[in-house]
Amino acid sequence: MVAFLTQLLLVIRSWFAWRARLEAENLILRQQLIVLRRQRPKRLRLVKIDRLPLVWLYRLYPALLDALVIVQPETVIRWHRRGFRAYWRWKSRQVGGRPRIDSEIRALIRRINRENPLWGAPRIHGELLMLGIEVAESTVGRYMVRRRRPPSQGWKSFLRNHAAGIASLDLFVVRTISFKLLYGLVILRLARRRLVTIAVTANPTDQWIAGQVTDAFPWDEAPRHMIRDRDGAFGPAYIRRIRAMQIRDHPTAPRSPWQNGHVERLIGSIRRESLDHLIVFDEAQLHSVLKNYAAYYNQVRTHLSLQKNAPDVRRRQKLGPIASIPILGGLHHQYVRVRF
Repeated sequence: MVAFLTQLLLVIRSWFAWRARLEAENLILRQQLIVLRRQRPKRLRLVKIDRLPLVWLYRLYPALLDALVIVQPETVIRWHRRGFRAYWRWKSRQVGGRPRIDSEIRALIRRINRENPLWGAPRIHGELLMLGIEVAESTVGRYMVRRRRPPSQGWKSFLRNHAAGIASLDLFVVRTISFKLLYGLVILRLARRRLVTIAVTANPTDQWIAGQVTDAFPWDEAPRHMIRDRDGAFGPAYIRRIRAMQIRDHPTAPRSPWQNGHVERLIGSIRRESLDHLIVFDEAQLHSVLKNYAAYYNQVRTHLSLQKNAPDVRRRQKLGPIASIPILGGLHHQYVRVRF
């Protein structure tokens, strides 16, 4: 019994000695921290692995906040709250449900929605079904483009829908080898950029222009609107003729050729691709050159605005050897496939 009590007293003594030693060690460590903080008053930068033990010990023993020296207690509490939010964000992550659709399908939905502002989710959903893409209609509505205004067509669509009823005409000057001035007249339908009429004269009167307009458009195919500049050649006879044909006259503003940009660009193409490379001798030669260029322009020449096709639609050819046909004396060529 005495031996047992002696052993028990030794254990208690050793426990108190260990406790005293632990307290002394803590006091020494705290004093060293106080000295280091006094020597380095700047804010310490801690990485995540340094913050984790402090947060975990605070979670087990909240009273340990009084023992913090290198950071403020509010900082540890903020770290703990941030870790709490990160934990529940990880715990609430999606582990099931519907699979996410591919980025290509999402981009296709937005593309269809941008190109067709009047379409809603059911219409786009039906179009996707026709393309073999199986998605829910609610998914289509989720990835549609959000607009601040009601859906409306763009100016490009508006102008394209009215281009079939618009034509434009203009005069241009050509100098002959004898310095005589000849005048060319071009009439253009804006729908397919088709050159309807190209004529030559030495005296562009309003009666002559009115006759050219009459020859260019049958009475049942006349455009609703005609764009022109304020040239003095468009006199009373021209005005009476287009009014009789129920065509509305639209003269451009003074010194504003950009308002009739399609026909101005056509005249520029005629000069760059034909007239700038030859010398005109007389009216007959000019008339022949312009007629050949008009046929080349309507039937052969490709246009960017027509998806690189001609005003008179060209069929794609895939079979047969390729042959070239010279146009305007070899200034341009047409390439076709020959069938035997």
